[in-house]
Amino acid sequence: HELRSPLAHLNVAVGLARRQADPGTQSALERIEIEADRLNDMLQNLLTLSRLESGEAVEMRTSVELAALVADVVADADFEAQAFGRKVVLKTNTPCTVEGNITLLRSAIENVVRNAARYTDENTQVDVALEARDHQAIITVHDQGPGVPEESLPKLFLPFYRVDATRDRNTGGVGLGLSIAERAVRLHGGSVTARNGHPHGLLVELELPAIDNEKATPKLETATVRTS
Repeated sequence: HELRSPLAHLNVAVGLARRQADPGTQSALERIEIEADRLNDMLQNLLTLSRLESGEAVEMRTSVELAALVADVVADADFEAQAFGRKVVLKTNTPCTVEGNITLLRSAIENVVRNAARYTDENTQVDVALEARDHQAIITVHDQGPGVPEESLPKLFLPFYRVDATRDRNTGGVGLGLSIAERAVRLHGGSVTARNGHPHGLLVELELPAIDNEKATPKLETATVRTS
């Protein structure tokens, strides 16, 4: 609350100032508004990350239809990416069910897909696939960007880690999205890995334990996040 209130007041003040500003001042106010929005996004991500690392019990609902969730995330990401000359395409979408918290699962998938859409080259597409293998639901997200140095791959999921600070400043990244995704997936008993694709790009794989549809029941559970 102590951080949200000043940011809310700042947005209101900028809105009022824009009504009376001359054309030369409008661009400066627009920049202030963009940076305030970035601070709001960063704050939300920090709160989410703090919750995931605090050991707080998180409500876990069963019977999350992952195919429907992935399709929804891809549709939203594709709509946003097209404004920047990029596409997000769902290549494979195998029906499968996982136990979990749908809000956290959506956040994890969205963060990975949007990260890929941010860094894929212009006029290329991000390929997303959901497959079921050996009682595991596997989501792969492959962009057509430059990839990352091999030594950086193990660090991608650390909070605030950025491969290229200049590149991330230009795209608005702050190095929290992949951290949130990794912790949310780990909470569900899964894992997230990254590797450079062939011939190029970055490929991120989210793996979650799947359940048989016949065994899925609408029960309510809680799980506790541990960082160790």
